[in-house]
Amino acid sequence: MNAELLNELTALLPKDGILTNPAERLVYDCDAYTVEKSPPDIVVLPTTTAEVSAIVKACNRHDTPFLARGAGTGLSGGAIALADTVVICLSRMNRILGVDAHNRTARVQAGVVNNAVSRQVASLNLHFAPDPGSQTSSTIGGNIAENAGGPHTLKYGVTTHNTLAVQFVTSDGEIVEIGSDVEGLPGYDLVSLICGSEGTFGIVTEATVRLTPLPQSWRTLLAVFNTLDDATNAVSAIINEGVIPAALEMIDATVLESVEAAYNLGFPLDAAAVLLVEIDGLDAGLDAAEAKCRAACQRHHARSVESARDEEERDALWTARRKGVGTLGRIARSMVTQDCVIPRSRLPEVLREIGAIVSRYGLRVANIFHAGDGNLHPIILFDERVPDEVERMTAANHEIVTLCLKMGGSLTGEHGIGLEKQDYMALMFGEDDLDMMIRVHKALDPDDLVNPGKFFPGSKKEFRETPESITPRRTALV
Repeated sequence: MNAELLNELTALLPKDGILTNPAERLVYDCDAYTVEKSPPDIVVLPTTTAEVSAIVKACNRHDTPFLARGAGTGLSGGAIALADTVVICLSRMNRILGVDAHNRTARVQAGVVNNAVSRQVASLNLHFAPDPGSQTSSTIGGNIAENAGGPHTLKYGVTTHNTLAVQFVTSDGEIVEIGSDVEGLPGYDLVSLICGSEGTFGIVTEATVRLTPLPQSWRTLLAVFNTLDDATNAVSAIINEGVIPAALEMIDATVLESVEAAYNLGFPLDAAAVLLVEIDGLDAGLDAAEAKCRAACQRHHARSVESARDEEERDALWTARRKGVGTLGRIARSMVTQDCVIPRSRLPEVLREIGAIVSRYGLRVANIFHAGDGNLHPIILFDERVPDEVERMTAANHEIVTLCLKMGGSLTGEHGIGLEKQDYMALMFGEDDLDMMIRVHKALDPDDLVNPGKFFPGSKKEFRETPESITPRRTALV
């Protein structure tokens, strides 16, 4: 711990705004990616952008790295502090600063919880569309860092499509405003550069987000299938009908088992998978869209397709999706989630192969994911207390990622690269892509102080050679 830096930070913040006690810092040793842990030396909890700026300037004076942290719900290790890194936790910057219903925008601090925005504006018939599974705890700042998505982003877009402007503290502590709440401005789209940068350029402290009108009506369907192949083939069939669902999610038997044990909602335990299909919009068009979705599922041997009759039934269906991952804790001590994106047409064969991979390593996998855009979330269940299970999980994880890339997929759709996937970046991208990314990073963080050790697979000479069977892609399929 740098004593001089600690003295400066102590002078900048109130007594409860800096944590140095080991017990207090323990909760910050990882995010939701729990395979790797590293307790930070110092955690600071600012309440204003000015305090964040002062903290960053102090870190610069002492050549000390720093990273921003929200709620710690990230799944790729992006908020894990490497050696000597100061953690700047933004959870106390949690105010909604203003709502402009006429222009459909809200100004929020970075520590505002995602679904707090929608709760605040529900009476105005508006909502914030990105809805990650962690929406009851993840923060807007974290959503921007990872370019978070969620079930309803199939229709409404991910965070970058719903963020208009950010207040940003640069790597050397300057406070800048990027973007505007005016649509269609010319020039470089710098807000999109910040979205998905995983906190490696600087720190977002405030954001202006787009609000979307709540739909006039909705239909929520549950289609039950006896095989994974039928369920995944139905996904493409629905899209091919010309219907763009608000959400199109798949939940497999393992998740249904744990959901039923927790909530007793009446899901079929003998099904291989279910599709949760939600369409929304004007009443006039929903009956026809629902009929097309039903027909597509029935063509692929759905044994039943039921529609929620009221809001209570709809909430019950969505409970399985929103709380399904959490219920897996009833059947496994630990879990690791992958986040690859593959073409929808590849879903049947990829899910079959994922099951075979995990089985070969003597482990169990659960699948609950955004089927409509091919964003997989295979969850490997394991127990880190059992000798060699972590090694087997890691090996299975590697095979799954490599498989998805071979199928023309992407490393991540919404969870980010972080620590977990950085070594795979050289498989996803060619040297020209990576060199350009590094040059952009060096322009914005020349001293490599902002969340170092993440995202890139190391120095250029350490890049792994790309296997001939994998063609480096120019862009991610997000």
